[in-house]
Amino acid sequence: MSATTPVRPVLPPDIKARKGGQPMVMLTAYTTPMARLVDPHCDMALVGDSLGMVLHGLPSTVGVTMEMMILHGRSVVRGLSKAMAVIDMPFGSYEESPQQAFRNAARLMAETGAPSVKLEGGAHMAETIAFLTARGVPVMAHIGLTPQSVNTLGGYKVVGRDDEAAKVMADAKACEAAGAFAIVLEKVPQGLTGQITAALSIPTIGIGAGADCDGQVLVIDDMLGLFTDFRPKFVKRYAELGKLADAAIATYAGEVRARAFPGPEHAFADVLPVKAKS
Repeated sequence: MSATTPVRPVLPPDIKARKGGQPMVMLTAYTTPMARLVDPHCDMALVGDSLGMVLHGLPSTVGVTMEMMILHGRSVVRGLSKAMAVIDMPFGSYEESPQQAFRNAARLMAETGAPSVKLEGGAHMAETIAFLTARGVPVMAHIGLTPQSVNTLGGYKVVGRDDEAAKVMADAKACEAAGAFAIVLEKVPQGLTGQITAALSIPTIGIGAGADCDGQVLVIDDMLGLFTDFRPKFVKRYAELGKLADAAIATYAGEVRARAFPGPEHAFADVLPVKAKS
């Protein structure tokens, strides 16, 4: 018998080294079962703060807490053997100072087992990114549309058109110089995306940023048709599981009310009492 070679998990240096190669695949995951489905097919699994909207019914990601991220982060890491977990730092956990960011990033990594964190912000977060990376925290940056800043931005709009383009490019270069191993570009015009990707030595991961990135990420509940409150333009539905689930639940409810379920095949037979010997 030949020994089975253990699966080596993907780590931040592996992602950084993939710059310019085969496009990388990332999806969000919030639970162990979903992580197990994602793991064979993806390079990275993002424990996104989008879980606040997708799983907890919050109106934005602003209300997500460290405790929520840790709970779901642990669940996802348990379900991964190959793909690398990236865990979002929630709003309010890193903006105050580099020291605050380190304490919370260290806690997220220690309590979940995730080997990397993601935080939002460009040039104004460069000092924090440098502080974290110098202390052993691999950081994925996130620029363009930053959902935690939705109240300041005034909505989920495209970022980087016209006069904004130079700022987005500067943000990308600042994050790279600070030591980020990769950078998410969200809702950035595709022409600018191509320029940023060509200008950086670290991979770009796009969401609503066109095809020129080094990888792509989507919220898994969006692409599976499970989250239907709204549908961003950049989402492609690869399945309509929400509709299938609705039909299945309706069938179940109908059978229960009609006493068609459970049937004899779903029940356990009575155990006859043992007769005493005469």
